[in-house]
Amino acid sequence: MPPRKSKSVLVMPPPPPPQHPFDQIHGVETSGLIAAGNLTTGHPNDAHVTAYYGVAPSILRTLVDLWRATNPPHPIHHYTFVDIGAGKGRAMLVASELPFHQVIGIELNPTLADTAQTNLEHWLATHAADTTAPALAPIRLLEQDALTFDFPRAPTLAFLFHPFEAPVLKLLLRRIEAQFAPHRGTPAPAFDLLYVNSECRAVLDRHPAFTRLFLGPVAMSPEDHAADLAAIAQQKEYGSTGDEECAIYRLTGRATKP
Repeated sequence: MPPRKSKSVLVMPPPPPPQHPFDQIHGVETSGLIAAGNLTTGHPNDAHVTAYYGVAPSILRTLVDLWRATNPPHPIHHYTFVDIGAGKGRAMLVASELPFHQVIGIELNPTLADTAQTNLEHWLATHAADTTAPALAPIRLLEQDALTFDFPRAPTLAFLFHPFEAPVLKLLLRRIEAQFAPHRGTPAPAFDLLYVNSECRAVLDRHPAFTRLFLGPVAMSPEDHAADLAAIAQQKEYGSTGDEECAIYRLTGRATKP
């Protein structure tokens, strides 16, 4: 009798990540937590990339309200919102419903950028077809290294959901300071920064050209917290407290010596 063949082991695929209510409502795909080790691109700064996770829409909206309460030098419709490390594009989409002059997303990872572009195209199409949908700010995505991005020389509100660690943040701040330096005869454009999960805030707090305007926890809505708990339950590295530590900074320039 020939030897009996061993049965192959049935390997079940991992369950898909729970779909965030934002995705369910709008038909986009911004859910899931992707570990930093799965986001390598061959870029020299891969070692400083953090995990992907979409910001809670309620946190971003509240943080923008807190920023507006700081009396920025221009009204919101003068500002370009720049999402640095846009991931799958959730923050971009949420920001486009607010009255910004324009919204720009910057994402280095080609897989995430492809997903974000697909989400953006669906977002624009469904809003154009819905006469009850709010008007959107002009919005575009760039697949690009944030350290090579030329910021518009206009009032800018940048957004970070802790996309990278301190070494890259320091380089980014150096580029921002250089690009927003006053030109001869013209004042420097306004530049503010929203920072969610502000783990590297010490870099900004020690920076002589930035002034912190706000630091504290910003709570999620109950719906966002429930979605957060469901997503976090699939792994053991992170927890959910129902809020994120956030900070707001303004580029005020270095003090001139007397």
